[in-house]
Amino acid sequence: MRFRPLIVSTIALALLPLSGPAYAEDPAATPAPGVTQTPTEQPPAEQPPAEETPPAEAPADPESKVEDGLGVDGGTERAIVELTGPAETAPVATQAAAESVDVVLQPQSQSFMVVEGTAEELAKLAEDPRVSSIHRDRTYTPAEVAPSLSLIGADKVHAGGNTGAGQVVAVLDTGIDVDHPWFQGRIVAQACFSATEDSGVVSLCPNGMNEQRDGNAADATTPNCLLDGVNLCDHGSHVAGIAAGTGGVAPGAGIVAVQVFSRLNDEDSCGEPACLVAYESSLRQALDYVASLNQPVAAVNMSLGGMLYDTNCDATVEGAIFKEKFDALLAKGAATVVAAGNEYYEGTAHPACVSTAVAVGANDNADAIAEWSNRGPLLDLFAPGVDIESAVPDNTTIVYSGTSMATPQVAGALALMKAASPDKPMAELIETLKSTGRPYVYDVAGAQVTTPRLDLAAALTGAAAQPPVTQSPSPVADDTAPEPDPSDSSGPTPEPEDPAEPAPSPSSTPVPLPTVTVTVTVTETAKPPAAVCTRGTAARKLATPQWAVELHRASGTIPDETLTCYLKLIGKSSKVFPELTKASSLGKAYRVLKSSKTRKAKLDSALLTAWLNWAHGTNGTTALSAAEKVRLSSKPSAAALKKATSNILKTVK
Repeated sequence: MRFRPLIVSTIALALLPLSGPAYAEDPAATPAPGVTQTPTEQPPAEQPPAEETPPAEAPADPESKVEDGLGVDGGTERAIVELTGPAETAPVATQAAAESVDVVLQPQSQSFMVVEGTAEELAKLAEDPRVSSIHRDRTYTPAEVAPSLSLIGADKVHAGGNTGAGQVVAVLDTGIDVDHPWFQGRIVAQACFSATEDSGVVSLCPNGMNEQRDGNAADATTPNCLLDGVNLCDHGSHVAGIAAGTGGVAPGAGIVAVQVFSRLNDEDSCGEPACLVAYESSLRQALDYVASLNQPVAAVNMSLGGMLYDTNCDATVEGAIFKEKFDALLAKGAATVVAAGNEYYEGTAHPACVSTAVAVGANDNADAIAEWSNRGPLLDLFAPGVDIESAVPDNTTIVYSGTSMATPQVAGALALMKAASPDKPMAELIETLKSTGRPYVYDVAGAQVTTPRLDLAAALTGAAAQPPVTQSPSPVADDTAPEPDPSDSSGPTPEPEDPAEPAPSPSSTPVPLPTVTVTVTVTETAKPPAAVCTRGTAARKLATPQWAVELHRASGTIPDETLTCYLKLIGKSSKVFPELTKASSLGKAYRVLKSSKTRKAKLDSALLTAWLNWAHGTNGTTALSAAEKVRLSSKPSAAALKKATSNILKTVK
């Protein structure tokens, strides 16, 4: 039986003509004289081969589903588990709990859940085909806080009768003072999404739960908002007041107030007994909540930020997730307006790096870019963000500065734009704001960049566009050396010898260094002003032993406040610190620098040294990114760790 197909095939091949096919334009063959041609039956036309069914896509490798570095150094990690659909959340959560994985959040109608587990537990969870990926539940912080209506022409728009009435601005922040005179009759909806953890992360929802959608759910005066008589949740009221309060850009617009922050009681992480953080999972719930509302939301304000990016972040895991949320809001007519950040960086904080976010930097009242504001081609607009007075709890106002204050100026402006042209697509209104803004011309990495400054008078009243303003060149330093490949272990690379470490004592004489410039806000209240945390402008790098001296309390020349600021900036820019290696406080960072017991510890020390120099203003991040890939690998070889350490130490010299 096996031979039959082979025989049939052979016969069929023997009957095929040996010559090529005759084409229509070929002349007919002439029969030889005296030979009678017998018509032969033409073989049937050859049928095209049937299309092959593509093979089924192989399931993703479980290891590839888990973010690099997640739990590799032991202990449990809080992580977001992305699922193939909302229907899978409950069964996967049930199975995970049965396998002793701590399920801390299981949102309704969402295709993700939040768990805490070890690397082994997360790897086991990734084997489930209903799990598409697992990554850290990253945290975000409020963007640091540092006659604006007249500068942007909002007063002229108000004089023409447009106050944003009929439109709504959603503010995802630290809640709102619901009884403040600036907000009377303007709050149309409230909600709270506030994550909790056993390690000192406390909900700010009035009901004490992870979620609340009724009553004054975003109340910023709850007990957990208070610390020694100081309200930690004043940021959201200040932002909401700028966008749509009595003294704001759109004083006739409604406000949707959403609390998205949690209270972290950890002095090592905060630099003080407590501070506020917003988890990615909370932000995602809040964005979906706003999208579900039956309200004419013109803009969603996010005066907060996480990791720093100098390029579009759409392709990252978090970027893709946030882009989907922003796109859904834009399709409903709402722009998502995000603070670029105050790190004096040629890029933006996440999620302002998402392409469909409206990324906003800050300018001062002299029409110049605020010295601490992030800048560059990722920004869409600048708006006033220096010395902005707005509402805070206890029925008072205060002056703050920062891109947090610039962002709601644009959110309020979009409410005015939508009120004037309710039928125009939001994307068109955004482009109008950008095309009518006053051009700020400045240099970034040797290239000229133009970013418009918000000008509502030109956008809405027909006023003439203002001439460009050439800004001072940005002094942000970066390295231009080609990026070394830390995974290339071909050939021996001599490891630089560490210089002798001086004992960290008050008698040490470190090299005199310029300290970072800190912009301090001016207020007329007894509350101490907040400083804007930004990169330094030093001209000289420090080696590991010198940074150890600086971090050892009272032994260096750089103030502790500046060093704490540097560690905050590093936490926003690095994936190793503080997620993998804890270096969020001066003491922890000092111990990281001094540790050399293992190859990983040596690389951590070198990385922290280089990141500190970056924060100090003396080098860029090219080599750092390559070395961090090695450190985040689940099983880096000794040769790769040594090579990465060597490459980093070269940048410090």
